[in-house]
Amino acid sequence: MTDLIDTQAGDRAAAAEIDERALLLELEPEVGRLYDRHASIAQEWFPHEFIPYRLGRDFDKEPWTPDQPRLTGVAQTSFEIGLLTEDNLPSYHRLIHGMFGRGDGAWLNWVGRWTAEEGRHAIVLRDYLTVTRNIDPIALERGRMTQLQHGYDMDGPDTLHGLAYVTFQELATRIAHRNTGRYSDDPVADRIMVRTATDENLHMVFYRDVLSAALKLEPSAAVRAIVDEVLRFKMPGAGIPGFIRKAAQIAKAGIYDLKVHRDEVLLPILRHWRIFELSGLDAAAEDARHRLSAYLATLDDQIARFEERLAMSTVPRMAAAK
Repeated sequence: MTDLIDTQAGDRAAAAEIDERALLLELEPEVGRLYDRHASIAQEWFPHEFIPYRLGRDFDKEPWTPDQPRLTGVAQTSFEIGLLTEDNLPSYHRLIHGMFGRGDGAWLNWVGRWTAEEGRHAIVLRDYLTVTRNIDPIALERGRMTQLQHGYDMDGPDTLHGLAYVTFQELATRIAHRNTGRYSDDPVADRIMVRTATDENLHMVFYRDVLSAALKLEPSAAVRAIVDEVLRFKMPGAGIPGFIRKAAQIAKAGIYDLKVHRDEVLLPILRHWRIFELSGLDAAAEDARHRLSAYLATLDDQIARFEERLAMSTVPRMAAAK
């Protein structure tokens, strides 16, 4: 493990030798094109149009009680994790601006657009959960306070590491949101999660395609960054109190487990970037690819062991998509 950490640290140091400002400026024309594409595709939507306000009641006259939610168990847990993750937008904005703020024009336009679009997600999720009384509103607010005070941080990623991470993270969030809606068995919740998942997918496509352009400019450094982020990937909600226990329940329900992570997040993006087909890489990048291959092979055994343990789980499993 120490050797792996040392190797990753060396890869990050090698990637850091790139002139970040020069890379951002060289990528900017493509970022501008992708921003324009995103703006032409993204649909305007309004959180209030997704909320069944007719179900609302005054909490001072009728306080929340545990028997009121329609959502229970893992469905509640997955919505809570999703909302608290979205709540940390101020931290994410700081990190995104830190990664791309040295660029001009299109980069800064994207930072603002992405932040504004992401802001709707916490609004619509909280309004839904509060109006429908599907989670204790006091617990939600206490969770929000804890989450924002704790914040979210990662080691000031450079451009390539940052692009790799957010590509995987946006797709993972899209799938988790979409599956949470399906698992809820609530048409209103499902519609909300389809809408937010659509945003997350467009964000992923933007980051994925920016990194595709970076792979042409700095293929070896980009490959090293991608492998680093695959090997150390964590969802941004990992700092939520009780996250490990709650994530285990979400995995047992089939909303987001290791097989989903491999088959629906890692492999599609790695294939899109043609990671194992690139030529002309330096020795460090080739070594990174070998480590990536070894890691993907170990996932087979981990997934098999997890699925064996599922036989003993009492958590209702999500039905396969039709």
